[in-house]
Amino acid sequence: MALTRDDVLHIARLARIALDEAEVERFRAQLSGILDHFQALAAVDTEGIEPTAHPLPLANVMREDAVQPSLPRDEVLANAPLAEDGYFRVRAVLE
Repeated sequence: MALTRDDVLHIARLARIALDEAEVERFRAQLSGILDHFQALAAVDTEGIEPTAHPLPLANVMREDAVQPSLPRDEVLANAPLAEDGYFRVRAVLE
């Protein structure tokens, strides 16, 4: 499907872009090629083929959310540079 110069200028006006004459010709050829690819795809017989959003079946790959015991607080705070009253001690970030 060959686009005309006026078609390209109309598309450029809709996209609010300015094109010089060399760009108009380059985009005319490129857009015509893209539309030719779509015509080839439209010619494929898809009768009886279910539409899909993804070519492969999707599965949740995350593990089950199961309650497990956590580390004791003293053991966790032992790795902290500063701890106070059973909590991490950090510098104030707001003044």
